[in-house]
Amino acid sequence: MGRYFGTDGFRGEANVTLTAGHAYKVGRFLGWYYGELKRRAGDSSAPRIVVGKDTRRSSYMFEYTLISGMTASGADAYMMHVTTTPSVALLTRVDGFDCGIMISASHNPYYDNGIKLINTNGEKMDEETISLIEDYIDGKLNVFGKDYSELPYALRDKIGKTVDFASGRNRYIGYLISLGVYSFRGMKVGLDCANGASWNIAKAVFEALGATTYVINAEPNGLNVNDNAGSTHIEGLQKLVKEKKLDVGFAYDGDADRCLCVDENGQVVSGDQILYVYGLYMKERGKLINNTVVTTVMSNFGLYKAFEAAGIDYAKTPVGDKYVHEYMTAHGCRLGGEQSGHIIFSKYATTGDGILTSLKMMEVIMAKKTTLSNLVKPMKVYPQVLTNLAVTDKEKAQNDVDVLSAVKCVEDKLGDGGRILYRASGTEPLVRIMVEAESEKLCKAYVKEVSAVIKKKGYLK
Repeated sequence: MGRYFGTDGFRGEANVTLTAGHAYKVGRFLGWYYGELKRRAGDSSAPRIVVGKDTRRSSYMFEYTLISGMTASGADAYMMHVTTTPSVALLTRVDGFDCGIMISASHNPYYDNGIKLINTNGEKMDEETISLIEDYIDGKLNVFGKDYSELPYALRDKIGKTVDFASGRNRYIGYLISLGVYSFRGMKVGLDCANGASWNIAKAVFEALGATTYVINAEPNGLNVNDNAGSTHIEGLQKLVKEKKLDVGFAYDGDADRCLCVDENGQVVSGDQILYVYGLYMKERGKLINNTVVTTVMSNFGLYKAFEAAGIDYAKTPVGDKYVHEYMTAHGCRLGGEQSGHIIFSKYATTGDGILTSLKMMEVIMAKKTTLSNLVKPMKVYPQVLTNLAVTDKEKAQNDVDVLSAVKCVEDKLGDGGRILYRASGTEPLVRIMVEAESEKLCKAYVKEVSAVIKKKGYLK
């Protein structure tokens, strides 16, 4: 974990944890660093950086300060304006930008914001470059064999410029439409845009493919992103689907890199269930390369049981779509994702893409000529209980012999009928106990069993 950047960028409350000053320095470094890399390779052209943002009020502030830093260092900034994270990743890759920036705090409330960095391949930025940015923010940068207390400014004709690149967003829309295998004519589809970046994109894509759309939370005002809306507050979409008798509903988050579904009965379909439905669909058509779907350690036990019944292998990574993508790239896997709805279809995208995910689920529904509820029916979702305990020392609590013994005891009792996951939080002074079993009552009993040992050993705050 970095000093400022976590697994999904530099994120925090705007002008508290993440300030305009931070954004300016990030822009200054990126503009100078990529220019220096080009110069050392014998290329005198200005670096090109593409920038997108979501609908938060503070996104404008961070956009302008980032771009001020970039242009001051000699980079040209291409502005996609309000758009989705996967659109920035796509355009960075296909148009050969030196890097991309998405200003968003994803599913967080409006007062938070974040800076996500994307490399020239459309993937999350490598840790080495992020570490250099953090060193520059801290005033201790050493790179190319030299210490820098400050970076040189670009002068005269080397000062960067801004370029309106709204056309990039339109090309992304066209790309999504081109992936539509079936007409959606006759289908009634609900879309919850979370008052976020998908508000002017998702409807255009679905209507171009023939669907009749019912859209909610597509009136962003800078303060309502994710506010009782989108994939983290899916109740509104459930209500819409049931009231309007829709065939299916899709809910996105603030930057539209995740998607959850609602079936025709108003039941939520999680990221795990999406992985099951599409993994099975790929296997049936001989498209599931390596016969493996990549999940995280937080995926539901029922997903693994369903995969085993279907003869599909699976891999488990730490929590974070970054780790899912890294595993997929290293092992040539085509499908992976998280319970939260970050789903990566590596043939089509390098990041989670909520709108793409909804199109792929529509493809299965149309191909199978059935309902979403029928598609998810074979997968039994196991009850899950997750408890977060504030502790005095999370490392000691995580590695305590007696606590680990209690965890092992629960594992033995569960056998093949469930699982327990015990780990320290990566960002907070917490340990997490998660149990999945045949019943919620059993889950709670086993969580209580391990919690009692943690308390007895004096780790609780």
